[in-house]
Amino acid sequence: MFRSTSLRLAALYTAAFALSVVALGAITLLTTRSALSEQFDARIQSESGALTQEFYSEGLEGVVQAVRERDRTPGALDYGLVGPGAKPLAGRLAVSGARPGWSTVRSGQRDGEIEPIRVLTVALPGGYRLMVGDDEARIEALDGAVLRGFAWAFAGVVILGVAGGFALSRDVHRRLAAISGTAEAIIDGDLSRRVPVRGSQDDLDRLAETINRMLDRITGLMESLRQVSNDIAHDLRTPLTRLRQRLEAGLAREGERGEAIEGALGDLDTILDTFAALLRIAQIEGGARRAAFRATDLAQLAGTVVDAFAPSAEDARQTLRLEGEPDVVIDGDPELLTQMLVNLVENALRHAGEGAAIRVGVARGVSAPVLWVTDDGPGVPAVEREKLFDRFYRLEHSRSAPGSGLGLALVAAVARLHGAEVRLHDARPGLEARVTFPAS
Repeated sequence: MFRSTSLRLAALYTAAFALSVVALGAITLLTTRSALSEQFDARIQSESGALTQEFYSEGLEGVVQAVRERDRTPGALDYGLVGPGAKPLAGRLAVSGARPGWSTVRSGQRDGEIEPIRVLTVALPGGYRLMVGDDEARIEALDGAVLRGFAWAFAGVVILGVAGGFALSRDVHRRLAAISGTAEAIIDGDLSRRVPVRGSQDDLDRLAETINRMLDRITGLMESLRQVSNDIAHDLRTPLTRLRQRLEAGLAREGERGEAIEGALGDLDTILDTFAALLRIAQIEGGARRAAFRATDLAQLAGTVVDAFAPSAEDARQTLRLEGEPDVVIDGDPELLTQMLVNLVENALRHAGEGAAIRVGVARGVSAPVLWVTDDGPGVPAVEREKLFDRFYRLEHSRSAPGSGLGLALVAAVARLHGAEVRLHDARPGLEARVTFPAS
């Protein structure tokens, strides 16, 4: 934890705040001292001016009396009056030897201590000099109080910064340790582990939610890979077994060799189609076909597919018609979109049953283009609908019917490539496959 980034950042911010307190204290001290010195000087000048005026109005005796009275007053300033030849006449400062103008002298105070005094000495007519001063220890005492206050503030900032930084670092360390522990558990093979989320929606919570979504996706892909491996082994075992049996029969019976070879070629075509579909899905999911995107009219594309499958629908005593709006244009790969719609129509023709009505529709939708294929056949149970987009998944679990179970998986791959969402809904009766494209 002591090597953690959060603790180092907290220490850095604490040092920055501590330096700020020092700088603020220095500025406050200088400003306060300057303001207090100006107040002291103004008070001394005011008192000196009042006594000078009294000298002119009351004469020497009046000033002497005033100085002596003020000198006896507790908390008053310090005074002094000297005559010609520096003869002391009144006040404690009379023996200080202060020079004319502003000066600092050291003189005994009422409590017997020697303190520095700031003195203003004014010359009066007749060789007299008037001195008025104030104790500079008051300024020094205020300086000490300011320094002590900022020293406590500095100590408080440092203590709170260190404590807060340690607490913050400890909390972040625990949460990062939980993420690290989850990653270690997954590395060890426990794909069910997830990063704990507090629900505070802070940065680490959002990171944990993103990691959990990524782990869910990885888990789904691993499960899909396992299922695909099992289904490939199951689906290819049957045609390969038939292929071997036909070849053996052809070797044993010369007259049936042509029929055996023809059946073997059909089985090989089924196997090749399966691998071709898998390769196509892998290419689509890899985004390799995105360079072929261009403006594509869904309505025109749907009309072409409906026209192509109309004879097949008539042969199966089914109806196939186009509905919806014209000129619905999206950005996409026309070839892949055609393959997606072909798979949806073939799926409907194959499973809707004899006499079914199949509708292919295109519309601009409320906020995004929509493509759908609807039939009035037996439909699909709700619990099975999402599974139909998995590779090799079939409703017919015996897997004896023709097909590889990759048609709707390819539909889902094409939809993801185009940023679209494909869903299966209950058409009451029948099934509706609806593809919603992103808004232009």
